[in-house]
Amino acid sequence: MTEDEVRSTAYTMPLTSPAYPKGPFRFVNREFVIITYRTDPEALARVVPAPLKPTEPIVKYEFINMPDSSGLGSYTESGQVIPVTFNGVAGGFTHAMYLDSEAGIASGRELLGFPKVLAQPKLEVRKDALVGTLDYNGVRVATATMAYKYAELDLAGVRKSLEAPGFLLKILPNVNGTARVCEIVKYHVDDLTVKGAWSGPASLELHPHCFAPVAKLPVLEVLSAVHILTDLSLGNAEVVYNYLA
Repeated sequence: MTEDEVRSTAYTMPLTSPAYPKGPFRFVNREFVIITYRTDPEALARVVPAPLKPTEPIVKYEFINMPDSSGLGSYTESGQVIPVTFNGVAGGFTHAMYLDSEAGIASGRELLGFPKVLAQPKLEVRKDALVGTLDYNGVRVATATMAYKYAELDLAGVRKSLEAPGFLLKILPNVNGTARVCEIVKYHVDDLTVKGAWSGPASLELHPHCFAPVAKLPVLEVLSAVHILTDLSLGNAEVVYNYLA
C-alpha cells in the first residue's frame, strides 16, 4: 500500500478493517427512557467542564435501546446527561455513557467524543413497567422503573427537547499521554421523527462502582420521566471550543 493510498483511505483504525463505517448514522425505532432527578449541586459542579455551565442541580439518567442502527447493528446504552449552557445556548452535556457494542464505543468516542465505556445495560418491558438496568462486569450499577405508556405527551414539545444541542468533551491523546485534542463538540440530531412519547411515575437507584461512578451524582428526588420512540440521524457536529488553542 502506497502513502497516497493510506492517506486516501484512512479514517479510523484498523486501516484495512475499520471498526465502524463512515457516518452519518441512522437510528430507526430508537427508544429512550429518561428519568430527570435532582442531585447535589456541589457534586454536579465538580464534573461539568468550563466553559459549560450547569443550569440547575438536575441530571437526566437515560436508557436507550437502538435495535436498528446503520452500520452499528443493535445495542443498548445507559448514562447521564446534564442540562448546561454554552455562551447562553441551552443544551445537554453527556457526562457518562455505558453500552454493549464495540462499534458503538469506537465510533462514538473517536468521531464526536461521547464518553462511552463497555458495560451491560438493558431496557425491557416487564408486564406494566419499563425496567432499565446497568451492570458493570456483573455488578449492578443502576436500576430504573417507569410505568409503561402511562400518559401520552405532546409530540411537538418532545421534538423540541430532542432538537436542543448536545455538548461533548472530546479528548484524544498524544503518544506520550498528553492531550493532542481537547475540545468541546456541539452536535444536533437530524431527520427526526417522534413516533410516540409518554410520561409516568418512575424510580431510580444508583449504586457505587469504582469504574462506573454514576452514583457520584446522587439521586435526591426523582422529578419526572419520559418514554420516547423515535427515528433520527447523528452526524451534524462542530467544534465550538478548543482548550489547546
